Amino acid sequence: MLLGLAGVAIFSLTLPFTRMAVTGLDPAFVALGRALVAAALAAIWLRWKRAPPPPRSALLPLAMVSLGCVIGFPWLTSIALRTLPASHGAVLVGILPLATAVFSALRGNEKPSPGFWAMALLGTGLVIAFALRQSGGSFHLADLLMFAAVALAALGYAEGGRLARTMGGEQVICWALLLSAPLVLPLVLWLSWPHFGSFASASAGAGAWLGFAYVSVFSMFIGFFFWYRGMAVGGIARVGQVQLVQPFLTLVGAAIFLDEPLELSNFVFAFAVIAVVAAGRKMQVRR
Repeated sequence: MLLGLAGVAIFSLTLPFTRMAVTGLDPAFVALGRALVAAALAAIWLRWKRAPPPPRSALLPLAMVSLGCVIGFPWLTSIALRTLPASHGAVLVGILPLATAVFSALRGNEKPSPGFWAMALLGTGLVIAFALRQSGGSFHLADLLMFAAVALAALGYAEGGRLARTMGGEQVICWALLLSAPLVLPLVLWLSWPHFGSFASASAGAGAWLGFAYVSVFSMFIGFFFWYRGMAVGGIARVGQVQLVQPFLTLVGAAIFLDEPLELSNFVFAFAVIAVVAAGRKMQVRR
């Protein structure tokens, strides 16, 4: 649970720093460029550890991790955060624990008890109610992009957590990054070449490049070391419940780095969600 919490703490700043990055850089460059930076770090780590190539049976799950965590979630959130405040997007990410458990159950990895599902649904209902409250009772296009991003991330989390039991969390994210690099590199060149001058210029600002550096090194690489290891040890569904506190860590990060308002109601929902997480830990989850 502590490993999972460390990963969530790192991931919780992804939306604020992505918001910082896309204010001066193109969303496609932010989403795919950070995957290339992380892939380079992954190659260095794998060579240092002399890690063996993944088995053939792991290639499809690794492709799902790449689709969900390396390409899908970063790209969709980068587009959405051009118009969506990080504090608003944070609450939408709160449905990740339920989505992760659903994908894990569909793949036959785990069988959560009815009590677990009740706590997951209750926690998810809380964050959805919070999102609707802030958006005036309706969702917009950026909201839908965030929900699609969450679904892809949940797929990647579930597959990565399952593979981490045999491969290790570090190798899972490193090989997923390397496998995605041949696809990501031409996309980055194709999408960014017409505007390369604006990308490379200092006019983007230090804040945009700081945001890009964080999501490249921490969100796309280091955070997964903690996250996948935690799910391998404690189970996907159970450790995935820790994600319920991520929206509220993100709200604090958005207030600190983006000066977005932090209201008293945020803390009320935060305490309610944390209570649900504590109750969910006590529910049975069979592997």
